[in-house]
Amino acid sequence: MENVIVYTSTNCPHCRQVKIFLSEKGVAYEERNIEQNDNYAQQVWDMGMRAVPVTVIGEHKIVGMNKTQFDKALATV
Repeated sequence: MENVIVYTSTNCPHCRQVKIFLSEKGVAYEERNIEQNDNYAQQVWDMGMRAVPVTVIGEHKIVGMNKTQFDKALATV
């Protein structure tokens, strides 16, 4: 499976939901906290995103907690 990256911030309830969802699916992911690393914040900005969570699965960029989009993206990797 390709690398799954979840951009988060520290006290973000939707970020927590995404991490729980992926863990329950058995999907390993790399968490990138934009508050702890300016480079991660810049990566989110460069993608044209202005909020977290942003989850990158292959070519898919999913904003927020959207199970339908997650299921579609995970089915393609």
